[in-house]
Amino acid sequence: MSPFTYVVLALAVISSAIAAPAPVAPPVANLERRITHSGRGTFFHVGLGACGKHNVDSDHIVAISSKIFGSGGNCEQFMEITNDENGKTAFALVRDECPGCGAGDIDMSPSLFQALGASLDEGVIKVSWHFKPKGFHP
Repeated sequence: MSPFTYVVLALAVISSAIAAPAPVAPPVANLERRITHSGRGTFFHVGLGACGKHNVDSDHIVAISSKIFGSGGNCEQFMEITNDENGKTAFALVRDECPGCGAGDIDMSPSLFQALGASLDEGVIKVSWHFKPKGFHP
């Protein structure tokens, strides 16, 4: 082969490599990563929450720590909560902020606290929880 042929072949290989489309990764927004948090679960009497909604004690409502609440991006998002002591699980809607809670701690409506098999006299239970995907409804 002549040197000219080598140059033409090299240019053809380079141009095909440049023109080949790169593989496309799926959008990150479609990926839900479940992070399980652990902490103390307490209860409070609900009312007007930080998400701007009025609630009653019979609603399954949860307040999350200020560290996670931020600017309210989890408002109206469901959580799955487990009482680590008895294994009971319930779903609740984020509608409030808990300034006194640690990062993994949550404050729950009385009915939610009881749905997890805890007595209001108990006051504090150990819980684990995670957010459900946006749009989830139990």
